[in-house]
Amino acid sequence: MTAELVTLAPPATLPDAVARWNSGAMALVPLAGATEPLVMARDTRETLAEYAQPNGVSGRDLIDAVEAAELRGRGGAGFPTGVKMRAVADREGPRTIVANGDEGEPLAVKDRYLMRIRPHLVLDGLLRVADAVAADRAVVYLSDTMSADSVRKALDELGGTPVPIDVMQVPRTYVGGEESSVVRAIDGGPPLPTDKPPRPFESGVGGGPTLVLNVETLARIPGLAAGVKTDSVLLTLTGSVTRPGLYEVPLGRPLRELVEPVGAPVGFLMGGYFAGLLGPRALDIPLGFTELRAEGSGLGCGAVAVLGPGDCPVAAAADVIAYYDRENARQCGPCIRGTAAMAGALRELADGTASDARLEKLQSWSASLRGRGACATLDGACNVAATLLREFPELVAEHRAAPCSRCAALGPTERTAPHIDPESEET
Repeated sequence: MTAELVTLAPPATLPDAVARWNSGAMALVPLAGATEPLVMARDTRETLAEYAQPNGVSGRDLIDAVEAAELRGRGGAGFPTGVKMRAVADREGPRTIVANGDEGEPLAVKDRYLMRIRPHLVLDGLLRVADAVAADRAVVYLSDTMSADSVRKALDELGGTPVPIDVMQVPRTYVGGEESSVVRAIDGGPPLPTDKPPRPFESGVGGGPTLVLNVETLARIPGLAAGVKTDSVLLTLTGSVTRPGLYEVPLGRPLRELVEPVGAPVGFLMGGYFAGLLGPRALDIPLGFTELRAEGSGLGCGAVAVLGPGDCPVAAAADVIAYYDRENARQCGPCIRGTAAMAGALRELADGTASDARLEKLQSWSASLRGRGACATLDGACNVAATLLREFPELVAEHRAAPCSRCAALGPTERTAPHIDPESEET
């Protein structure tokens, strides 16, 4: 499989799931015992002739079925899908539905897999939901060139659809898949977040009600319409594991039953970069929306990176927030200054030069800056800082005096300096 040009690479100290996927170094692991798994052990595009389209409920009955199944969105927030569908269906048009495949998270590959390998499953879900909400227009929104080619070929095979479907490819950025960024880009603007309210379901593309659903969410619709359970999750597993790959796993199973670590894990990056860090106790927490939220974490985009014996959670946190500092939209003052300030504090902590006052500031920022950006980027940075301080107090205390042996081996040049000096900007 030919690799795409990756313009949004993570720090060198963290795994790059996208690069591994593009190079063919990721396993594909279907759900054991499933008759209709989402993940199939194949690396070629499923054609229309190969796709077995299921029968099932349609129209408004599909909204009832989605609500009854309690399907949650798989884009990161886990919002109830049926609630979003009904909100758009109950508003006056023109209505637009968007299949959001702009996977800007460096630790996730599930959306690329579905669009590259199973585009007809995604399009089937898109058309069923478009019918249920009486959409006038549909858009497949993505940044991956190979995914765009696959979806276009699938549309050619269909030969025509009940609702017009456009494929829109945008540059790959971390914030480009945020739903207000999606609406803004489709309307001809840059793929950057906007203030809310209004939400897209209230006033989206062209001012009309707009339903933005992740492609994995849509891929679950055909099976759900036919009565197939949706109690699994697509999990991109990377880091210090024997078999990195894309797994379809049952919701509610603990990581201990799924992960074959290389050595004893020292921590986990949960939900991609967004949901922060957990210590080794994460092995026994069920993988579920409510279970992880109760532990101060989350499923996010369905990505978990395992930190092994050679990794340091302090360095990982410093690198993730430095990444947020580089890749944020540079629109909101609190986010620009906040990510820079937290990146600077964590860089000092990783290098063993952070003062007590700086760590107190970091603790304060991780709480006070939440919800102050147009999108959730700043919240993600707050999650990383807060969970590091909560989950690894002994390691943080060790770093106050000197870098650990792992961070000392990395050296300070592995971490990027913040754009703004936190000492010169009040945050």
